[in-house]
Amino acid sequence: MANLKIRVFEGRATEAKTTVTIPVGVLKVASRLIPRRAAEELQQEGIDIEEIIRASEEPDAHGTLVEVEQHEKDERIVISVE
Repeated sequence: MANLKIRVFEGRATEAKTTVTIPVGVLKVASRLIPRRAAEELQQEGIDIEEIIRASEEPDAHGTLVEVEQHEKDERIVISVE
């Protein structure tokens, strides 16, 4: 079963500071469990969680769906299906 991964990197780090892994099969339910702060930050960056859910449910979905660089915070957010 595939997993949706949300990773947050600081600066040019190759190791994620934070990783959230959600099995695609329970994504709709689990999306309600995403911490409010994280969901708000995603929305502020223009990332629609519902659209991510729809995209991840596609049978051929694999790899990076969204990558956001926050230059002011020197952070990078990567959302992928693995």
